[in-house]
Amino acid sequence: MTTTILRGGRVIDPAAGTETVADVVVRDGRVAEVSTVPVLDADATVVDVTGLVVGPGFVDLHSHVHSIAGQRLQAFDGVTTNLDLEAGLMPIGKAYADAAAAGRVLNYGFSASWADARGQVLSGITPTARFDSSTNLLGDPDWQRTSSPAELAAWLELLEGELAQGALGIGILMGYAPRSDPKEFLAVAQLAANAGAPTFTHVRELVEADPTTPIDGSREIAIAAKETGAAMHHCHVNSTSRRHVDRVLGTLDDARTAGSRVSVEVYPYGMGSTSIGAFFLAPERLDAWGLTASSIVMLASGERISDVRRLAELRELDPGATCVVEFLDERDEADRALLRQALAYPDAIVASDAMPLEWPDRREDSREWPLPPGAETHPRTAGTFARSLRLMVREHGLWSWAEAFRRCSFLPARVLDEVAPAMRAKGLLAPGADADLVVLDPAAVTDNATVTDPTRPSSGVRHLLVGGTFVIRDGELDLGAYPGRAVRGETR
Repeated sequence: MTTTILRGGRVIDPAAGTETVADVVVRDGRVAEVSTVPVLDADATVVDVTGLVVGPGFVDLHSHVHSIAGQRLQAFDGVTTNLDLEAGLMPIGKAYADAAAAGRVLNYGFSASWADARGQVLSGITPTARFDSSTNLLGDPDWQRTSSPAELAAWLELLEGELAQGALGIGILMGYAPRSDPKEFLAVAQLAANAGAPTFTHVRELVEADPTTPIDGSREIAIAAKETGAAMHHCHVNSTSRRHVDRVLGTLDDARTAGSRVSVEVYPYGMGSTSIGAFFLAPERLDAWGLTASSIVMLASGERISDVRRLAELRELDPGATCVVEFLDERDEADRALLRQALAYPDAIVASDAMPLEWPDRREDSREWPLPPGAETHPRTAGTFARSLRLMVREHGLWSWAEAFRRCSFLPARVLDEVAPAMRAKGLLAPGADADLVVLDPAAVTDNATVTDPTRPSSGVRHLLVGGTFVIRDGELDLGAYPGRAVRGETR
């Protein structure tokens, strides 16, 4: 039996909302004891964490990082569990098997992919459990259309099978098929409700951006949650709401007040990332989003698109190519205030929408550390959680440390309690909890990644344990640590 004692840190339990100077005793992957009296154990490994903040590792509900390199960046951001729930992967069995075979630094899991299921039925495209093959769908109009009754039944059956195989819910990229019949969304929500599984939705157009939309994206979630009883999660409310975030948060607040199970996530950046072929980046759609062609930067080349003609050309050449979209101006205080408002919304969950790393030589991963030069990604991959802590705790004082861990650890874990009972031991720091722990320097934690240097790790994480195993110790990465374990769903 191995024992580690984290000695004398500021221990945060977001479940209880407490901060206590205490020892945290870890045995065989679990928190065995939290003691305000120093614990004496001659055989234990004792790590002095005096003055540091100790809390449950961050649970990222929205990460498209499926690589060792990306997970290591997220580890330095305080993440211990990284889950791809907005897009998901299909087939789910292959997704889990591939991750297990490669090894994982962090705990991992996937939702059932609504887009891949529709793509298989409506476009005849066989999914491969790879994120890049899923993003290639986004510029294909065939799968975006409304289904016939037989087609709807066929892809719902595929999703039901994925849930039975351990998917953590259903990921719905509705924003990429925004003209499809809203009745289909209700059917997916009902399927999820029947299975006791949540949905994770990138919503369709807001009515402010497109008065002709079949239904306002945020209201669609509220209506479906009310009518079906499903637990429905609104992904990245900042990027889909943009300058309409006041109204959207009000809509969600009304739904929650009425008893609907609606949760919401946000990341602290004014720029998003997607595929250049996305519906909402069509040249004729830019005005509705308050964008111009120059708001879009291609990730691999760094090209800022000059005009709509060049945009149309790039969408035709490679619709799956990744780009960065500036939907708010972070140089403007009014826009920065909108980001803070979304983060401050009661019970808003921090989630990264972390993107894959892309190297010029097209390698898919690297076990080298530091990372080989030239990798491109959105800076949120490396910096979301540290940036949120810097802004909301240190600079603006809008969160206490207990509240920060509630937003980054406790609340995201609770989204999955029903579908994945194993999650009930995550996101809290008490005896019996999983020893997924982050120890950080409260005065030093900050993001370092930028658009021009997007893979620069965050600072301030002194130690990170996954299942009781050190991934980071004294600020140094253990290159041999692959303790991540699968988180799987169990439908009722």
